[in-house]
Amino acid sequence: MTTTRFAPSPTGRLHVGNIRTALHNWMLARKSGGRFLLRIDDTDAERSREDYVEAIRADLAWLGLEPDGEERQSERLTLYDAAFEALREAGRVYPAYESAQELELKRKIALGRGKPPIYDRAALALGDAERAAKEAEGVAPHWRFKLDHDEPIAWQDGIRGAQKFDPAQLSDPVIRRADGSWLYTLPSTVDDREMGVTSVLRGEDHVSNTAVQIQMFTALDAAQHSAQHGVPDFAHEALLIGKEGKLSKRIGSLGCDAFRERGIEPEAVVALLARIGTSLPVEPIADRQLLLDGFDLATFSRAPAKFDEAELERLNAAIVHAMDFAAVADRLPEGMDEAGWHAIRPNLAHVGEAAEWWRLVTGPIENPAFSPDDRAFLAEAARLLNWGDDPWHALAESLKQATGRKGKPLFLPLRQALTGMDHGPDMRELLPLIGEAEARTRLERASAG
Repeated sequence: MTTTRFAPSPTGRLHVGNIRTALHNWMLARKSGGRFLLRIDDTDAERSREDYVEAIRADLAWLGLEPDGEERQSERLTLYDAAFEALREAGRVYPAYESAQELELKRKIALGRGKPPIYDRAALALGDAERAAKEAEGVAPHWRFKLDHDEPIAWQDGIRGAQKFDPAQLSDPVIRRADGSWLYTLPSTVDDREMGVTSVLRGEDHVSNTAVQIQMFTALDAAQHSAQHGVPDFAHEALLIGKEGKLSKRIGSLGCDAFRERGIEPEAVVALLARIGTSLPVEPIADRQLLLDGFDLATFSRAPAKFDEAELERLNAAIVHAMDFAAVADRLPEGMDEAGWHAIRPNLAHVGEAAEWWRLVTGPIENPAFSPDDRAFLAEAARLLNWGDDPWHALAESLKQATGRKGKPLFLPLRQALTGMDHGPDMRELLPLIGEAEARTRLERASAG
């Protein structure tokens, strides 16, 4: 069974890039009838906050991306300790004692010599006495994973194709800090093994992490005598950029809160993020199954995916225009029924604008200043108003015959008198909602000037 995971750190709110990753993992799982898991990466106790955990859950629920299970790294520390000890016994992790300043100096020296800034493994040359001396001085070690340099690291990436890394060109990664806290790579690998994750889909900024973690998977299988775990499939999608063609701080601040405040429907967010950066057209598709039917990693481009807020707004308007009354009834102003929604809906960019348009029905409205000719015309309209199945077209036809007006001189003064606006909903639908008595009153008031 395909099992994917979304693994946010609760150190802030989800932004649009996180949301896209969560969505694609949800789609990858749902497309094959698999499982989508939420893993809260909360090993950073100082920065992790419970309100962010709740916000992550709420945002996923709003988007309709309900996970099939949830794990928290803060409750899995014994698993990481066990994995660490197994790797240490197998000689795959080792203590290092350099300070951050010493490591930075080494990096600058390597760059100055035209070499890649790779850790030189100096800590491996320390003998037991030298390590003991360091610790006697109060220098606590951090711990590195020892990469196997014997063979290249290779995998078939679901988006990027064949990938190959020379492990000798990578630094042995720090997996545990001197204070005992964890960095990302080992806990993530342990969790993917223990949670049965079969497919890891994430941003292309994790490609080098994947090279390291592939060796961790095989090392853990050997150290813990559990080769049944194996290595998941990996795919790395291009990162989001703004429409101007570069990484945007704005993207990092856009999240579900911002979308909700602007009246964006979750279906619009999903429709856009499901397909930007792919060869499929971005369309106002609210049906998740249609999106799932077309979901295929083979359609993903390696070029950066452009996120355009204007495109999101256009999608939102199109989705609102197709929404049924039942889907929005509890968000509409008091008194607006299905006929009212059907009349108002084509003019909305956001559902929240319905109340403003509904005032055309409930009033009060303000009329523009009409010319004497138009006031006389509107007085005639009040006299000829005759209610029936289609009072708007009946009135227009009667006025055309009586006054000779047609086109804009016929329709614009009527709309302005009845709604106070020169544009808006279809008057054939709107006039019955206003009602005969109120319509006649508005026409008479407008004719009086």
